[in-house]
Amino acid sequence: MKQAGVKMFIIVCMALIIGTFPAASYADTAQEIDISVNASLDRFVKEVKGAKEFLDAAKGVLIIPKVIQGGLIVGAEYGEGALRIGGKTVGYYNIVSGSFGYQIGGQQKDIIIVFLSNEVLQKFRNSENWRAGVDAKVTVINVGVDDSLSTLKFKEPVVGFVFAQKGLMAGATIEGSKFTRLKR
Repeated sequence: MKQAGVKMFIIVCMALIIGTFPAASYADTAQEIDISVNASLDRFVKEVKGAKEFLDAAKGVLIIPKVIQGGLIVGAEYGEGALRIGGKTVGYYNIVSGSFGYQIGGQQKDIIIVFLSNEVLQKFRNSENWRAGVDAKVTVINVGVDDSLSTLKFKEPVVGFVFAQKGLMAGATIEGSKFTRLKR
């Protein structure tokens, strides 16, 4: 009986958290996603030294702007974005994640996932539900003021950047987040 109460509490918390996300974050059109993706890329290139050259050398780049994350013991996040190869959009994806533990707060952030290997990029594109940290190791960089990509060395074939954070929520991770292709 006690476990049923805990499960019900978790379900109610998840419903409250997801219900607080702005309606605009659900089901954006392809054009709306592209506009947000362009703005996110512009911010990233302006804020991070060497970003343009790094992105130009990538095999593919998944940009998910305005990811909403919130939590009160139970947490969730959601966002929609686009995969670009050679600067052109080749598909639309969402990020969904849930967590349980000591957490409180909410934030909006931009996430950029850079694929440095064709093999991992193809695995991502062919996957129904790709999970960061499960289907590929991901190095996550929390972008700060005066960071430069030219001084960083990456050992993993996928690099994730979290930036443009607004709000209060501890931690910057995409570990375990699920990425799913959208029909747009």
